[in-house]
Amino acid sequence: MTWFVALMALLAAIIVLGGLFLVATANRLDRLHVRLDAGWAALDAALARRAVVARTVAAGVLNGDEAAAVLQAADTAEAAPRAEREDTENELTKLLASVRREELPPRLADELADAEYRVVIARRVHNDAVRDTLALRRRRKVRYFKLAGTAPQPQYFEIVEPQL
Repeated sequence: MTWFVALMALLAAIIVLGGLFLVATANRLDRLHVRLDAGWAALDAALARRAVVARTVAAGVLNGDEAAAVLQAADTAEAAPRAEREDTENELTKLLASVRREELPPRLADELADAEYRVVIARRVHNDAVRDTLALRRRRKVRYFKLAGTAPQPQYFEIVEPQL
């Protein structure tokens, strides 16, 4: 009888420790999803800032078709849904790369370079969060026990980095 009680106590301890381990993993996954959301918010803000600077460049310095193309690309990039955002942001990046920086006023050129640099940093932070979240979500214990819940699968945000 005592061996049966000892076996049950051992089994109960294993179940409790396993449960605590799963709870700790679920908490880590939750924190990673919060980090992922914060990374996307920072990236979205950096992209919006770059669009505003692009509009300023188009309105102040560029002329004709080039200005209209940059304005249209900035408007399209900001209005695009998340699924189509990469393509529209890539188009804006290509158009901004064709702008001759030496013809811009120094403050505007610095502002554009700063906005582009912030996009690069924010994209890297977001993609790092995606990488870490996906790494944890791929583990067997997370898949078997469905610790990710109903959270959507994170997606990388891949755009062309401007030449800084």
